[in-house]
Amino acid sequence: MGAGFLGRFLIFLGLFIVLVGLLLTFSKHIPYLGRLPGDIFYQKGSVRIYFPLMTSILISLVLTIVINLVFRR
Repeated sequence: MGAGFLGRFLIFLGLFIVLVGLLLTFSKHIPYLGRLPGDIFYQKGSVRIYFPLMTSILISLVLTIVINLVFRR
C-alpha cells in the first residue's frame, strides 16, 4: 500500500461522505426511496417496525457499481 492507494482511498472517502450528505439532504425529494415494493412496514397500535429491504438492496447495487468504476484497474 503506497501513497497512491492512500490518496485514492481518501478521495473516495470524501466523495462517499458528500454523496451520503446529499442523499440525506434531498431524500424527501427522491421519489419512492424508502417506499419501494419489498420494503417491510408493520404497524400495530403504537408499535411501528420499518425495514427498508428493497431500498437497501438498491443502494447496495448502486454503490457496488460506483466502487467498481472508481477502483477499476
